[in-house]
Amino acid sequence: MATRLPPPKRIKTYHGAPEPEPETPLPSPNIVVQFVSEEDGQSLAPAVNLPANTTREGLEVLLNKLSTKDEDPVPFQFHVALPEGPDTKPGAPTRIVIQKSLEADVLGHSSDAFSAEDVFVVYCAPQSVFRVRPATRCSSTLSGHTSPILCASFSPTGNLLATGSGDTHARLWDLNTETPSHVLAGHVGWVLCVEWEALERKLATGGHDGHVRLWDPKSGKPIGEAMKGHSKWITSLTWEPIHINPSSPRVASSSKDGTVRVWSTLTRRTEFTLSGHSASVNVVKWGGAGGPKGVLYTASSDRTVRIWDGETVTQELAKARYDKLLATTPELLISGSDDHTLFLWSPFGSNASQKPVARLTGHQRQVSHVAFSPDGRWAASAGWDGSVRAVYRLAWSADGRLLVSASKDSTLKIWDLKTYKIKTDLPGHTDEVYCVDFVADKVVSGGRDRTLKIWKN
Repeated sequence: MATRLPPPKRIKTYHGAPEPEPETPLPSPNIVVQFVSEEDGQSLAPAVNLPANTTREGLEVLLNKLSTKDEDPVPFQFHVALPEGPDTKPGAPTRIVIQKSLEADVLGHSSDAFSAEDVFVVYCAPQSVFRVRPATRCSSTLSGHTSPILCASFSPTGNLLATGSGDTHARLWDLNTETPSHVLAGHVGWVLCVEWEALERKLATGGHDGHVRLWDPKSGKPIGEAMKGHSKWITSLTWEPIHINPSSPRVASSSKDGTVRVWSTLTRRTEFTLSGHSASVNVVKWGGAGGPKGVLYTASSDRTVRIWDGETVTQELAKARYDKLLATTPELLISGSDDHTLFLWSPFGSNASQKPVARLTGHQRQVSHVAFSPDGRWAASAGWDGSVRAVYRLAWSADGRLLVSASKDSTLKIWDLKTYKIKTDLPGHTDEVYCVDFVADKVVSGGRDRTLKIWKN
């Protein structure tokens, strides 16, 4: 059979008109750039004169060449501060993030606040030196639960995984072998939340039966009887920070009954009850600021956020790490609501206020989940206004470069924070995905199809 040649390439015609000459690119002006640290404002390199169309990647290479602090290249994020004027509106953007180049992002900004004759002070924020690889495949599909999986959480070391289900059981999974480890039976209703103690010595679970239970992760056996006191189901659990109480941290639980209870893990009794909300308390978090015992943040369906006084070597290390972070970033609180908005709060520190720092808008429907990035520079929110289906949960990678979302459309999506686009689409579940967590380069998900999936690169 004779080989057929492909058809010739089509030649563009101009219907008798002469072919237009290609446009010559406009010359790019030279500008003076000063690189400074975002943390303390100190100069990172001498001021340089360079073309305004130098790309963001080019700025990163140049800064690594000029800086003598690190031998290995360090990834950076760059931004320029917008000058404040009398006409500046509250909540208006205060910075311009450089994504393409100074010419495209700064000189071409709609504010017209900069010209080529200015000295551009570029703030540099070093990103994580390590890089988390995005999950691209499902390495295991683990069955065992007989009802939808409602919650999942990696242990602090990433060796174990805890899941809670509508079958009244919580389960522990060994992630080194990707096999079931223990079945935690004791609740008489759905297991709605699981929470690990920071040193992985205990696991707390809360159920639709209104009980809080503690478990030994090594043996899978319960630690004492159920802690009873709530009159309705448990909505959230949180442990006391290790730098406050390293030996026997307490656990706090919020409930549909509108109260928060703080439990002693030694006596297994309620130490005190917080009952100021007039509706269901949906989330409780234990912060380390505000006093020697930290504070409890609670968010309720009564449309209020409240802050309550929560009155070794491990402790010293945790305290030093916390103080180091607090020196550059105050302890912030962010809340999302059914009114389609988010509020950012700064209840402690030099700018402490009972009023929100910023009101964040953009969602068209209720906000279902919000989470800070590991370095505290970003906050991601999920809502029911997705272009395909509602998004239920979010989880950040440890380096803050990737974000994974769990959705009603039965898929997981990994987002690249550099391009703000989808990095990887992970189909595999056969129904809605209710929970997701991210540790190292592993992602775990569970949902209505009653299966647990582990995803790897």
